[in-house]
Amino acid sequence: APVATMMRILHILCSEPDGVVEKWVERISGEDGVTVTSLYRDDVSQVPVDWDRLVQDIFSHDRVICWS
Repeated sequence: APVATMMRILHILCSEPDGVVEKWVERISGEDGVTVTSLYRDDVSQVPVDWDRLVQDIFSHDRVICWS
């Protein structure tokens, strides 16, 4: 029997997601193989975007979805 492969999905959030976007990300993602990257700074983390890591993530995932 063929071995099922897990599709890796990268979600890129350009702005803080509302409830609708959060639900879509959850539904599309499933349970495994998901990375979420925020391009905005929030009041909690204050962490700048690691652009080198983002480029690596784009090429290492099967599907990239950008949310505005």
